[in-house]
Amino acid sequence: MKYRRTTPDELIDRLEINDLLTRYTQAIDEQNWDLLDTVFVPDAKVDYTSSGGIAGTYPEARKWLSEVLPMFSATAHYISNSRVELDGDSAQAVTAVYNPMFMKMPDGSEHTFTVGAYYHDDLVRTSEGWRIATRREEQAFMQGSLPGTKEG
Repeated sequence: MKYRRTTPDELIDRLEINDLLTRYTQAIDEQNWDLLDTVFVPDAKVDYTSSGGIAGTYPEARKWLSEVLPMFSATAHYISNSRVELDGDSAQAVTAVYNPMFMKMPDGSEHTFTVGAYYHDDLVRTSEGWRIATRREEQAFMQGSLPGTKEG
């Protein structure tokens, strides 16, 4: 592969995409649904099925997240190793995520498990900046277990 120097505009795009991906993690961990609205295009397609979630439109995924995430006392989404391929006003990204989840159980104990996954995103530049048009989560591993299931 021949080396090609990154242009200043490409650097700006990469920084804006990195900010977008980080904004997603903040919105999810803070359960800030208005902030989450600044991450996706309104008609985005989202697929969380590999981790036991839903697949659907962004409004369906937003509703599901707003119902499921309050069950957790804390979540932390750490992202890294983003590979971004720019193509004008569109881009593709694959980003590693490490996601510990904490849940208070009825008996007062705390159940924890961690999901390792990859986000596969198609991104588009809009008048409001970069947004996710499609997201597919690919679970790589689970450390621990979902509440009510046995580790295995």
